[in-house]
Amino acid sequence: MSSATSDVVELILRDHRRMEELFRTLRSAEADRAAALREFSALLVAHSEAEEDKVYPALRRYKNVDGEDVEHGVHEHEEANEALLALLEVEDTMSEEWEEKLEALVAAVNHHVDEEERTLLNDTRENVADDRRTELGKAFLEARAKHLDADCGSVDHVRELVA
Repeated sequence: MSSATSDVVELILRDHRRMEELFRTLRSAEADRAAALREFSALLVAHSEAEEDKVYPALRRYKNVDGEDVEHGVHEHEEANEALLALLEVEDTMSEEWEEKLEALVAAVNHHVDEEERTLLNDTRENVADDRRTELGKAFLEARAKHLDADCGSVDHVRELVA
């Protein structure tokens, strides 16, 4: 996977792998957990919102891509945002409560990533032409960057998403 790829499937997978790396950092007592959480929060929200803005609406139009999988993905984004907010609201990154909220977030995100990769992304890879996946990838990156520039991972923004 080159860094220059524009294939929407590869871009989404790249974000998923980065989230997994950040989970490892968030679990490490030696790490700067607050900094890792800021990066994770921004990435998760920008990623989810870009999928919902640009990728999911396009995938709904493909008959060989299951619309229920798209809707389920949106629901799982909502669950992940709720778990993210719960973690963002814990002040002590070394507390038992923080560990519990982190594991709830890990479970929610990993569940979504696993399902999305097995269903939606495989269907997209098989049924959406390369040039269309590239167009979607560019739109995804543009939307993702716009959300990141707007500080989408802030606790206030996540609260708005969950409300």
